[in-house]
Amino acid sequence: MTRWGVRWRRWSRARRIAVVLLIIVAILLTPVAAAAVFLRLQDAGTLRGDARTRGHDAVWLGHAWVDGRKSEADIAQLGILLAGTGIKDLYVHTGPLDNDGTLSPQLYPQARWFLEAVHRTLPGIRVQAWLGDVLTPEFDGLNTDDPGTRDHVVTTSSQVLDLGFDGIHFDFEPVRSGSGGYITILDRVRSVTSARPALLSVSAPVIDPLPGLHSLGVALFDHGKWWSQAYFAEVARRVDQIAVMSYDTAMPTRALYGGYVAQQTSLALQVTPPGTDLLMGLPAFRAENAAHHGAAETVAAALRGVRLGLGRTAHDRRTFGVALYVDFAATQQDWADYRQDWAQCAAAAAR
Repeated sequence: MTRWGVRWRRWSRARRIAVVLLIIVAILLTPVAAAAVFLRLQDAGTLRGDARTRGHDAVWLGHAWVDGRKSEADIAQLGILLAGTGIKDLYVHTGPLDNDGTLSPQLYPQARWFLEAVHRTLPGIRVQAWLGDVLTPEFDGLNTDDPGTRDHVVTTSSQVLDLGFDGIHFDFEPVRSGSGGYITILDRVRSVTSARPALLSVSAPVIDPLPGLHSLGVALFDHGKWWSQAYFAEVARRVDQIAVMSYDTAMPTRALYGGYVAQQTSLALQVTPPGTDLLMGLPAFRAENAAHHGAAETVAAALRGVRLGLGRTAHDRRTFGVALYVDFAATQQDWADYRQDWAQCAAAAAR
């Protein structure tokens, strides 16, 4: 027996258990520590002066704009808010869809008024109908694998476009990586939007930070939080815009969150076709839970990550932007950070 073996046998049972537990904890924490170091390094570096708005930005708007709670004065204020920015698209919440894919007109009585007001007073701004629902099998919701439901989604999309919307923006959650039913919906609705012509855009979850993580998430938690990079590419090829919901990441610090967004920006840029607008989401809202730490997930931290990822991966890409989520929760500081760090950063760099 070795000297260490003799020493091990002399230790008390409690001491041996403590040592074993420490070894197990060290083994479990090693990949966590490695991931933290990697993300911290992703947040390091110098920001390029040309990593700024390309005029393809967007903002998600709440349901109040189409249900009668807003007025002409609100439209004027919206114009002031958007002036001098790179925002080109408004995703206005027009749903949610019923679980069978239909949509009651009672949900959007002022949609035509809103569209006419924006098109009249905010030239160049496009308005897309934000439609969505929770999905099976994770929730009691819409089933993208049901042919009848898909038919209803296509019909609803056509009916909404008849109101004068410039496009359809889908936010179905959670779409599991590899879902064929979702792809079928996109292909069929794309044929409708192309014939108008109108835009088709989607909200997308983040890409696997590690290969195969989406499969592990479904197996352990029955939750499809991530998409594989290959599936992300499949979706991106079928739409005019894809907006990454790069928030609710569980990152505890701004540096780690910024590094996470930088990695996600690079992963998405690598597989999004040049003809598709890629937008990275900015967390202009407040929450405090296991998935979202408000002090870490800020607009400023997200923009730093976006600019780092863009500068490293495709600094000259024009079909790229950011999307603020969401108008009714965004603060003056959120808008100021967006303007200073993204919409006006080139001018700041020149001074």
